[in-house]
Amino acid sequence: MPRIRVRTRIAANPRDVWRAIEDVTSHVRWMDDAVAIRLTGGPTGGVGTTFECDTKVGPFRLLDRMEVTEWETRRSMGIRHAGLVTGSGRFTLRRRRGGTVFTWEERLRFPLWAGGAVGGALAKPVLRRVWRRNLANLKAIVEGERQRL
Repeated sequence: MPRIRVRTRIAANPRDVWRAIEDVTSHVRWMDDAVAIRLTGGPTGGVGTTFECDTKVGPFRLLDRMEVTEWETRRSMGIRHAGLVTGSGRFTLRRRRGGTVFTWEERLRFPLWAGGAVGGALAKPVLRRVWRRNLANLKAIVEGERQRL
């Protein structure tokens, strides 16, 4: 199960960063690989929120079913992937001088038809590159909104 971790420093406090990520349906604003996100049941935020994400990376498309498993306001959000690709993900926010360090970590298991462990190993650098771009998008949104205030 490959582990992928990316991080960025955002020039805003954790409250402002959290505000940009707490509504999971808004992740399409900053995640280039998230085409659409639909809530599917449970609460609309917090532990137990379930949703589907139409995901596209290059020519590959899949429906990712997810559930929020961890929710610590302004600190962390954990996700369980239950679609074709399974595993877990976690966002963590840490206050640091000059802002917030935002870390995104995933552990994913690819199905056999997608190459299993070999497919996961091949996907790792691609996903890392996509998620770094996603974090750059998030950083630009949060810092841009902060400047407008």
